[in-house]
Amino acid sequence: MAFLYLFQKFQEAVKVLAKNPMFARDPRHLQFEADINRLFLYTSYNRLGKNAEETDADEIIEMANKASVKDQQKQVQENIHFQIKDMCKIMDEVLRVDNKNIPDPPSSIPCSQNGPRRQSGLSFAIGKGTPSANEPVVPTTQPLTRLELSQCLMDRVGYAPDIKPSQIPHEEAGQGLFLNGEADVGAIIAFYPGMIYSPAYYRYIPGYPRVDASNSYLITRYDGNVINAHPWGTGGETRELWDGFYHPQYNPDTSEETGGGSDRMWRMLSKPLEASNRGTIGEVLERRNPLAFGHFANHPPKGIAPNVMVCPYDFPLSEKDMRVYIPNLIYGDEESITMKRFGTFWFRFGGSVDPNGDSPVLKTLVLVATRALCNEEVFLNYRLSNQKRRPAWYAPVDEEEDKRRWS
Repeated sequence: MAFLYLFQKFQEAVKVLAKNPMFARDPRHLQFEADINRLFLYTSYNRLGKNAEETDADEIIEMANKASVKDQQKQVQENIHFQIKDMCKIMDEVLRVDNKNIPDPPSSIPCSQNGPRRQSGLSFAIGKGTPSANEPVVPTTQPLTRLELSQCLMDRVGYAPDIKPSQIPHEEAGQGLFLNGEADVGAIIAFYPGMIYSPAYYRYIPGYPRVDASNSYLITRYDGNVINAHPWGTGGETRELWDGFYHPQYNPDTSEETGGGSDRMWRMLSKPLEASNRGTIGEVLERRNPLAFGHFANHPPKGIAPNVMVCPYDFPLSEKDMRVYIPNLIYGDEESITMKRFGTFWFRFGGSVDPNGDSPVLKTLVLVATRALCNEEVFLNYRLSNQKRRPAWYAPVDEEEDKRRWS
């Protein structure tokens, strides 16, 4: 059965299942379930591969019709984890050095391009001398640049993200996310990197309470966790310690809601609280990560459909070997603090122990392709709230989706 025919079949299923009466009636939860349903189809379809038979596709569509949203969520997590595990394995094969067998980095590294060699990421992370008892022990890595590592990923996987000036014709577009190579529908295109703030720690987000006034790199999951990608920026050129913090110059625009009110008042309010415990800071992460550019994806211009969608991914912290490639840190305690949402407010509910007894996770986001991509700019539907004034460049993709998302 032709791959194109199967994809068209899945696309039709996406449209039909989104209207399934099994979904919740709460508008916000309805949109969440519709998104999970789409992600279930796309990621399961990707896992089938190009050698899939029509019966395989029919079985997945049937499952999407009958499986509960909770079961679909579990399958989406498994499908995403399957892809990320493969990518982490590839980067490990490229970067890891066996110190016992290879005393010095080789002069010729597979997949690399000609260019100057850089100092090992280990020396940046823990120094050139012998590490102390308080310093993390990490494996020595090949002195590849981020560009070289990106080329390696493209050689092995067939695609890699890139950052270039956006092709969107408006002055605020700035840099955009592009895909070099070819990726199938359901493929992970990029991670959304940065510091993760649960609702219990909103007050510590830089710029609080008007956190989005000077930071366009914030994104919110349906469960209320906010990821701030601003401190990640474009990553780095080594494997290094990252504390996840920055101290921006905050200049709030008070004219819209306060009518030119007191700048002094907003300067006082916008200063985030200082925490005595910043949680899991000081971890060694692969700052060269060629997949950690999801925050550069622009909203599509009018008349252009988005080609990726956000997917919640709960990375299990028990996967120690993969941790270095997940470009996120948790703000605050690793223990889960149960919060309840009432309207637009969040309240602590119960203690800080995970009631389900599940292993701790990083509540991250990844961008997933909604169609086959080939050497093009990546567009993500921002779904900005229609209850606030939106930028002039914002062209709604689907007003009903925007309304449900923020209802």
